Amino acid sequence: MTSRMLHLADADATAAFAVVLGARLTPGDTVLLSGPVGAGKTHFARALIQSILHAPEDVPSPTFTLVQTYDTIRGPLWHTDLYRVSADTEIDELGLIEAFDDAICLVEWPDRLGSVTPAAALGIALQADGDARDAVLTWTDPRWVDRLAGVLQDA
Repeated sequence: MTSRMLHLADADATAAFAVVLGARLTPGDTVLLSGPVGAGKTHFARALIQSILHAPEDVPSPTFTLVQTYDTIRGPLWHTDLYRVSADTEIDELGLIEAFDDAICLVEWPDRLGSVTPAAALGIALQADGDARDAVLTWTDPRWVDRLAGVLQDA
């Protein structure tokens, strides 16, 4: 497993990193966003999604809907918040397993995925430190080396 740490000075830096990453994602990419409540997971996801939409639109948190889908310039995107999910069967009912193959997937609270966690996913663990965030990126799939080339420097 490869791991890199990125210090994001404030909410704007977190959003800027999301925009840079979003421009490099393609269907079949899954980003697992973890961290405690208030760490910036939804802020990151919202900035990424808004940066690749065809036209501006509201990007609500999927806390209660569980999944929000978008048609983006990079392909279909699923944004899911699994905080209220308790079993793998619920994830299967959402259609998320198929989306992992066909869409860009942003998953908040990925620990709820259990055995269906995509092995090729990029993990981003966010930790708040006042207005700043520390992001630890982890991956095992070699495609992320190319996908992230320059991203950490551009953020």
